[in-house]
Amino acid sequence: MTNRLAEESSPYLLQHAENPVDWYPWGDEAFALARSRNRPIFLSVGYSACHWCHVMAHESFEDEETAAFLNTHFVAVKVDREERPDVDSIYMEAVQSIAGRGGWPMSVFMTPAGEPFFGGTYWPATSRFGMPSFRDVLEQIAELWTGQHGTVQEAAQRLTATLRNADEQRQRPTSPADERTLISAERGLIRGFDPAHGGWGEAPKFPQPSVIEFVMRRYQATGEQESLTMIDRTLEAMAAGGIHDQVGGGFHRYATDAIWLVPHFEKMLYDNAQLARVYLHAWQLTGNEDHKRVCEDTLDYLLREMTDPEGGFYAAQDADTGGVEGSYYVWTPEQILAALADAGAQDPEADGALFSAAYGVTTDGNFEGSTILHATLSREALAATFDESEDSIDRRLCDIRVALLEARGKRPRPHTDDKVIAAWNGLALGAFAEAARVLGRTDYGAAATANAEFLLSQMYDDPGRLWRTWSAGTAKIDAFLEDYACVADGLIELYQTTFDTRWLHSAHELAETIVHGLVDPSGGFFDTGHDHEALILRPRDISDGATPSGSAMAAYVLARLAEYFADASYARLAHDAVQEVGSLMERAPLGFSNWLGVLDFMLAPPMELALVGTCPGAMLDVVRRRYRPNLVVACSSGAAGADGVPLLKGRTTVGGHTTAYLCQQSSCIDPTTSADRLEVLLQGIG
Repeated sequence: MTNRLAEESSPYLLQHAENPVDWYPWGDEAFALARSRNRPIFLSVGYSACHWCHVMAHESFEDEETAAFLNTHFVAVKVDREERPDVDSIYMEAVQSIAGRGGWPMSVFMTPAGEPFFGGTYWPATSRFGMPSFRDVLEQIAELWTGQHGTVQEAAQRLTATLRNADEQRQRPTSPADERTLISAERGLIRGFDPAHGGWGEAPKFPQPSVIEFVMRRYQATGEQESLTMIDRTLEAMAAGGIHDQVGGGFHRYATDAIWLVPHFEKMLYDNAQLARVYLHAWQLTGNEDHKRVCEDTLDYLLREMTDPEGGFYAAQDADTGGVEGSYYVWTPEQILAALADAGAQDPEADGALFSAAYGVTTDGNFEGSTILHATLSREALAATFDESEDSIDRRLCDIRVALLEARGKRPRPHTDDKVIAAWNGLALGAFAEAARVLGRTDYGAAATANAEFLLSQMYDDPGRLWRTWSAGTAKIDAFLEDYACVADGLIELYQTTFDTRWLHSAHELAETIVHGLVDPSGGFFDTGHDHEALILRPRDISDGATPSGSAMAAYVLARLAEYFADASYARLAHDAVQEVGSLMERAPLGFSNWLGVLDFMLAPPMELALVGTCPGAMLDVVRRRYRPNLVVACSSGAAGADGVPLLKGRTTVGGHTTAYLCQQSSCIDPTTSADRLEVLLQGIG
């Protein structure tokens, strides 16, 4: 017997469509029922690749007795946090206020008016380790609702007032953001860095691509060795660890330990899009070929497993297969030998010995009797151990990985959440577009173009209105600030790859929607438009997390478009937004790393390069070979101004040759037709 979630398109909601719980999707029907029956609402928020969401569903939501009690005393509402980041953000703050921590599954009890009064995360089916059972919690809440109704209502109103007050406090101006902010933030990152294993923080340890990106900006600006050490140590440790899929490419969500060995095995589009770009930039910055390989392996994984035929990129892959976490990814020596034999290897034993030495495979394993692959020996050490050249070792390991990937493909696969999320696709679009031009990969360029076509045809309504999600041919839910900003950023990157002005003008349209529908008159941006559903407060999440905050990305997009379109109002909005979070960037650089990148861009200040003539050509080769995060590039092969890009207006070729105009703060260097001269002029420019 199905419930109302069977009519939804979200893979996460559909996972609960057969529950005996009488689930409602978020909407007026659920709240009207709660009001008419004077019942509290139980809100459960999660996502399809969430391991503990699956555990709680199996233990409690599939249990007939628990479901019956829930149906009798509550109105049960299920939300996919990836579809509704506004709902997730507001009630996560409530849970953190109540419980001191948050996470998913998120479990919230609230009044029919949507005001929360109690909450937590995962509760087990039976009490253990000091945690009450979910059934105990339900019974206590039901008893309080009927026996102390007035007290519960007062608690809900107080908590809601606290949330609103906290939101107002965040919007107060802070100390100015300037060069000292960047220096102070960098020092804070140096103090918190893990020199032994790379990264920041203890277990669980998360990849933090935007933090690494900021450190790369600082190294570009200062040349400080400490910054380079943080970059290389972190990227090398993650690439060698179990968090990195050594066979199929791409990265898992996070490591459960401090050494990057044991991952939580879910894979998210946003992690892989951002990490691919970071490794690409690190290769440009350092010339380390290993960084380039990781970038390509990650993007190749997204092309192979996470791309919809229509052109969108899927959201996530589950950590579990058949209810067992990680089983798809781990290996035993016997499985490796069998895979090599099936692939027709000439000497499976020798290849198995090499691979096991390279990736730490043992009989006992390191994870429930199997081995999470992790790089244990360098190519130099392997070459010495097996008396072969490094090139030979590389070729053999590559062939072995191909064989293992083919064998792994025959295993039961983790579930793929095949909904397309606009913001995350914008991040992927930017990664593919930039990698296409830097690496010369036409397949990456084709994927980026197909994705942009998809977003603008399937998830976009003129004029400038975007949808949040797409699944099975249907787009729905009004887009949020992060969607507009991330897609606009991706389109700018695609423009800088193709110089097709439709992508730049589409980014400009999305920016106009931000300016006219999402700007907070008191400073910064709202996450939701004025015509979004009204919740208990209008969310305005300014901190960076696993993805850039919508506000930080919006500021970056406006700052870049200000250079292309000579729009001082865009630059002013970006500047004012950054100033709103000035002191926060210094105090908590890990939580405001994207903002720090925007500040760096604005303080540099950005350089504008207008090319007129052959695009691409020798001039662009010079531009693209190095990491230049604060350079804005436009190119036209047509008549001056014909592209409708003010940065190109009035620019003409000199002597019929491709000509470069390099400018900064309205001051331009004499145009040059020499690629060598351009390279000299660009030295030291970010």
